[in-house]
Amino acid sequence: MVQAQGIMIRENMRTIGAQMYEQVVRSAYARRNSSMNDTDFLLDLNHNETFLQTTTFLPEDFTYLPNHTCPERLPSMKGAIDVNMSEIRMEDIHQLFRKDSSIKLGGHWRPSDCIPRWKVAILIPFRNRYEHLPVLFRHIIPMLQRQRLQFAFYVIEQAGNQPFNRAMLFNVGFAEAMKDLNWDCLIFHDVDHIPENDRNYYGCGQMPRHFAAKLDKYMYLLPYNEFFGGVSGLTVEQFRKINGFPNAFWGWGGEDDDLWNRVQYAGYTVTRPEGEIGKYKSIPHHHRGEVQFLGRYALLRRSKERQAMDGLNNLKYFPNITYDALYKNITVLLTPDLALIDDY
Repeated sequence: MVQAQGIMIRENMRTIGAQMYEQVVRSAYARRNSSMNDTDFLLDLNHNETFLQTTTFLPEDFTYLPNHTCPERLPSMKGAIDVNMSEIRMEDIHQLFRKDSSIKLGGHWRPSDCIPRWKVAILIPFRNRYEHLPVLFRHIIPMLQRQRLQFAFYVIEQAGNQPFNRAMLFNVGFAEAMKDLNWDCLIFHDVDHIPENDRNYYGCGQMPRHFAAKLDKYMYLLPYNEFFGGVSGLTVEQFRKINGFPNAFWGWGGEDDDLWNRVQYAGYTVTRPEGEIGKYKSIPHHHRGEVQFLGRYALLRRSKERQAMDGLNNLKYFPNITYDALYKNITVLLTPDLALIDDY
């Protein structure tokens, strides 16, 4: 009985807090619109997620101007997405987005009705998942546009017959993306993970962040607390500080656990979306998966000592770069001798 009363009190306080928060946002934007220029804007909406989760999103009649920074909790972010997992050809996706002239070559987009708060590079490791990529684009492009983020897509494709090296592909993608723009953060996004909620904000304010907290194939449960796979994000500064992903994980498994260790050793705390917001669907695989990396546990036991010598600082690669209307393709032939260290 006492516990139930406590829960009711807590929920009532959250509701009151949400109402107060909306009033604060409205008044702050009103003050800013009337008396501040964009460089003077001091309102910080990046509060603790436990508070934001219960906060009212901006109302439908909320207005902002092209010379103002885009809000983070827009009325256009409705919540649950109508996920369509049926296969679709990339030609049909091109046709779908061809009428949107604001999407530039390579999938670069930025809002025109406000100044984007964050510049976000979406990195997608890839090999032989041609049926998955258009399904992802069908959902994620409209979602990011509703979030008013500046973004671009980088598909890093592994050529050759070596076991798939997801982590090394992310390192390559980071290096190439930073040649294009001074991005604020990176989203490391598996091609078969489809977000179910457009309030899962891909902005950079709560990094490091594990976005895919609830995946359907795990019955929407977190497999273990240190799980950092599927879709995650770090700021550029954070990614450089931890020396990127490890390059030594050839085959399936372990690289995301190593990334978790690197983040912890650097003193960062991983955040996750609460409630229904972190839900994802996983596209079923119709072909043989990648082989497991049997040596991952030995490497994980030595994560800390390897961090300074295996990552961005020992990466070598020779890319073949092409441009699609919706993404930049970076094809690389990866071999272990491209990221050597003295002893694994």
